[in-house]
Amino acid sequence: MTGMERPATRAGIDAALRRALEYAEPVGDDADVPVGAVVLDPDGAVLGAGRNEREAAGDPTAHAEVVALRAAARRRGEWRLEGCTLAVTLEPCTMCAGAVVLARIGRVIYGTRDAKAGAAGSLWDVLRDQRLNHRPEVIPPDLASPDVASRCGEVLTAFFARRRVR
Repeated sequence: MTGMERPATRAGIDAALRRALEYAEPVGDDADVPVGAVVLDPDGAVLGAGRNEREAAGDPTAHAEVVALRAAARRRGEWRLEGCTLAVTLEPCTMCAGAVVLARIGRVIYGTRDAKAGAAGSLWDVLRDQRLNHRPEVIPPDLASPDVASRCGEVLTAFFARRRVR
């Protein structure tokens, strides 16, 4: 943490995850996994937002976090996003965790764990790796309200259930 961020409260965590959920909700017959992310400035204003666009864009790097980080950097006019918070509905993967570290994000809030690819403590812990020069504060799902955290997982569960039916 750079010192610019306010302490995370449950209300603030929930509000950030609700914003990310707005981008995770599937649109029509969306083929992309419904993950949403927002980058908030130190005052809580949205600097950038994104959803998974890998299928839509044909881009393997178009994860929600990367889309949101790119939008925030464009809006801020620089790649350093110090003092900002990334809220994402699913635990970041190694690529996204690496992008978070490189962008100097101050805090990461995520809504559901990813046992198969999570890099914020589930499978790896890139975000808190002591060997790296930057380590954001990590706010896991347990610190969110159960209804908000469960909604993050439900969006994904429903998406994959629909795909199995097809």
